[in-house]
Amino acid sequence: MTDLALTALVTGGSRGIGKCIAQALGTRGYQVYLTYVSKPTEAEAVADSINAAGGKARAFKLNVGDAASVSAFFQDEIKDKVHLGLLVNNAGITKDGFMIRMKDEDFDAVVDINLKGAFRCLREAAKIMSRQRSGRIVNIASVVGQMGNAGQVNYSAAKAGLIGMTKSAAKELAGRGITVNAVAPGFIETDMTSALSEEVREQYLEHIPLKRFGTAEDVAEAVAFLASDKAGYITGQILAVNGGMYC
Repeated sequence: MTDLALTALVTGGSRGIGKCIAQALGTRGYQVYLTYVSKPTEAEAVADSINAAGGKARAFKLNVGDAASVSAFFQDEIKDKVHLGLLVNNAGITKDGFMIRMKDEDFDAVVDINLKGAFRCLREAAKIMSRQRSGRIVNIASVVGQMGNAGQVNYSAAKAGLIGMTKSAAKELAGRGITVNAVAPGFIETDMTSALSEEVREQYLEHIPLKRFGTAEDVAEAVAFLASDKAGYITGQILAVNGGMYC
């Protein structure tokens, strides 16, 4: 290995929840590799913020929807280059719409990125971590993968699949010292939720016992816990960060 720093790979780490996860891990001693698809300036800014705070981070362009690109990335940047201690599968897209009007390509695109993309990264990381006999994998699922949501048949299906994949992978990899868990956020304060009307926000809040939206930092702290030594005996679990919305 050319760099023995314990490395965390965060897909989709240029903004929102992924950005906060990358920054939280950067303060906990990880060298952070974060990926982006179309916004290099934002991704580099996240890496710069981690480096400026005394951590170590790099940004890489990676489309998890491209199987060949994922394989090449792990071969060129991860395998025998760093000690991969953690994979956070966060990259995802939405193409919302009611089921009866949803196009096949919109369903397929969401499943390909959110589910198959996570699988591609998990598979490559598992090969490396298995040789190390150690590692942590955290998949970012969603409350809608547990309870469904009108207008998000594709997204809900992908996130439900991610939950099933988490549980299965945990059983396969436990014997190699690898834990696999998921964090399932509820409604989180993002650019999307901030654009909602006050009426719509109030409707959502009626279903949240804590009566507030979560923050990206709430999700990042849950990921950091599952990556920590304190979570060493936790695997195959779905940690809900949703204010009690789905108990």
